[in-house]
Amino acid sequence: MTGIQDRGGWPAGPIDRTEHRLADWELLTDAIRGALGGARIMRTDELRRAIESIEPGCYESFSYYERWVTAIEQILVEKEILTREDIDRKVAELRG
Repeated sequence: MTGIQDRGGWPAGPIDRTEHRLADWELLTDAIRGALGGARIMRTDELRRAIESIEPGCYESFSYYERWVTAIEQILVEKEILTREDIDRKVAELRG
């Protein structure tokens, strides 16, 4: 069975090849991924597995870096570094 990431033969639409500036949160997401990798907390194959396990509807609606954030959260919860409650509490704090 193929996963949502297996795009062969699917209509994909045009690819936007224009250069664009990454948003601050996207740069931060990349920095977090790099730091977790450098600290040997998360490997590239773990990130890929977590991205590929995102529910198909969410996967389709998420941007590239939204998939990364979702996968990083999943891995940190799986490894008991953070809890879902820790993450939700911090998000609520940042929004407030």
